Amino acid sequence: MLQTIAGFDRIGEENAFAVLARATALAEEGRDIINLGIGQPDFKTPDHIVEAAIKALRDGHHGYTPATGIAPLREAVSADLLKRHGVETDPANVLIVPGGKVTMFMAILMFGEPGVDILYPDPGFPIYRSMIEFTGARPVPVPIREENDFAFSAEETLELITDKTRLLILNSPANPTGGVTPRAEIEKLVAGLQHHPDVAILSDEIYSQMTYDGMEHVSLLSFETIRDRLILLDGWSKTYAMTGWRMGFALWPDSLIDKARKLGVNAWSCVNAPAQFGALAALTGPQDAVHEMLREFDARRRVTVDGLNALDGVTCRTPLGAFYAFPNIRNTGWKSKDLASALLEETGVALIGGPDFGTLGEGYIRLSYANSTENIERALDRMRKFL
Repeated sequence: MLQTIAGFDRIGEENAFAVLARATALAEEGRDIINLGIGQPDFKTPDHIVEAAIKALRDGHHGYTPATGIAPLREAVSADLLKRHGVETDPANVLIVPGGKVTMFMAILMFGEPGVDILYPDPGFPIYRSMIEFTGARPVPVPIREENDFAFSAEETLELITDKTRLLILNSPANPTGGVTPRAEIEKLVAGLQHHPDVAILSDEIYSQMTYDGMEHVSLLSFETIRDRLILLDGWSKTYAMTGWRMGFALWPDSLIDKARKLGVNAWSCVNAPAQFGALAALTGPQDAVHEMLREFDARRRVTVDGLNALDGVTCRTPLGAFYAFPNIRNTGWKSKDLASALLEETGVALIGGPDFGTLGEGYIRLSYANSTENIERALDRMRKFL
């Protein structure tokens, strides 16, 4: 009998893909399924990005690239970070990676081992905890609370740090809650982190360009005092509707960039060459499609929140970022995953139960409003009738 390492018995997964598979199977049986489960824009990648990748193929860009990514793309990432966050960065510290999850995998692999703690948001993206447990490190949840508008609390976070803490994972704007942590709270956290100089920080900012109601996205990159231990995660998937392209980037501090590069060489050699030219066009080309998508998401957000708050036993805070709503369903009398399953099987509405994002997710469900307004309204009507 084959025996794998113990880590594989601890590894989890992202249940949104399991829900997607079930929804797809039901659709193939002829059911009318409205998918509010998967977190990806329902827009096409803008044409100029697609054309740039096609041109790269026609121009013969068919081979390996540097493991860190092509130089023009890394330079464009640095220019984009300067434009958006006002911070100068060295393109040599930029690593182009096949999607955002890779940066999580690498950072947690670097710092996780038995006997150490890694802090992560709960509710939060499920891969954080999955990878922490894989390494044998102890996952320590940082509570993300509804009464705090789903922003993280600096005080609560700092209280969880001990001499065993190696890595702190932060996410704002956040999946699954849509919460955005305000500047004052981030400044308080950064000030407190001065007392913990040996703790690395992974800031997941994949939704950095998706905020609403004038809410400011405050990048951890803008704080010079932690830059020597900050790993910044961002990419193209959400902002440019490029989920299937598998294009992400990370900014690593001087002390870690070569370790990250070596992991890349061992794992994937380099990112798909023509996709990198598409990503270059995304950053350097017109941004009209980005702004239009955000306007549409904003309109859908309002429809979603209003509709959820009209359901029996449901209350929903207005999300300030990303494209998710995280309504409280405790007063319906349902457990979260039971309700999510029943809605899919009985009404054809696919969404995700809160516990798939952490222990504090019980009592909530996640809806993605990255779907048409018409479909969102149809889904809400089905939910209303069911409840």
